[in-house]
Amino acid sequence: MKHEDFNFRTHGFTGHLAEPDGGSSRAVIVIMGGEQSLLPGIKFAERFADYGITGLAVSLFGAEGLPDAPNQIPVDMFLPAAAYLRDAKHIDHISVYGQSMGSIFAVLAAQYIGGMENLILVSPTHIPFEGTLKDKKTMTGHSVATWHGADVPFVRADFSSVRAGKYQKHPAVSHKVTGMWTAYYNAYQDKAAVQKARLYVERTGARVLLIAGQMDEAWYAEYSVKTIEQQLKACGYQKDVKVVLFPHGSHLTGLMPNREREKKLYRMIPLIGLMYQSFGKYRKDNLAYFAQAEKEIIDWVNT
Repeated sequence: MKHEDFNFRTHGFTGHLAEPDGGSSRAVIVIMGGEQSLLPGIKFAERFADYGITGLAVSLFGAEGLPDAPNQIPVDMFLPAAAYLRDAKHIDHISVYGQSMGSIFAVLAAQYIGGMENLILVSPTHIPFEGTLKDKKTMTGHSVATWHGADVPFVRADFSSVRAGKYQKHPAVSHKVTGMWTAYYNAYQDKAAVQKARLYVERTGARVLLIAGQMDEAWYAEYSVKTIEQQLKACGYQKDVKVVLFPHGSHLTGLMPNREREKKLYRMIPLIGLMYQSFGKYRKDNLAYFAQAEKEIIDWVNT
């Protein structure tokens, strides 16, 4: 496996590439989160490379030249990332994989740049949100994303009245959710704002794979998946669309790093269960969902 690193000053984006030794005719742009994430994007890029697919993980924040928090992150940086795959690596079959907050940027990149064959959204949201400062609590009044320097339309989630990490019951679902979940749920109720800010998945022209856990405790991913599916049906979308919902799945689902290579990371899974209660309660099921999701994702990219 070959590796390359990219920085914003030189390349226009910060990222890490994992390429199969024999090269590949397919590539996936992986969008996870920040440069110092608990689950680094490069580990996911390497997992695609295990299957003979070049993976390019693009960081959203936390590196020189990028915002230091999820706030006004430029979608424009995916232009040179995609161009590098096409021009330097001569790859025509490009997909984009967005997990959690990365789902916002996966849709925007596919919509604004175009040419993405597959759009894979895991634990997604159907709307961009207001950005936050580094403390992850202070709202900025700006969008989490920009295009050509202008804020992408967004919806405000009010965190002032909730304790983001505290678990609580909510009448909309049977499992306990975090205060953050409640804040996002309340934001979804502002139908006018949601309509103005919604992600236009139908403008991507890509085959769409949607994956979520039905016991997501961070935000209402199942609702977002069903909303996106309904929007695509309503407009008569002609490309393939598939929805995969895991009954006991938590926010942490989808593709995971190579288990043999990342043994230290997998030993941290009990700690992950403390953050994501659904995962901790249904650990065996969620580990099985990892394998199922991986098969779905790899098959989708290779089809």
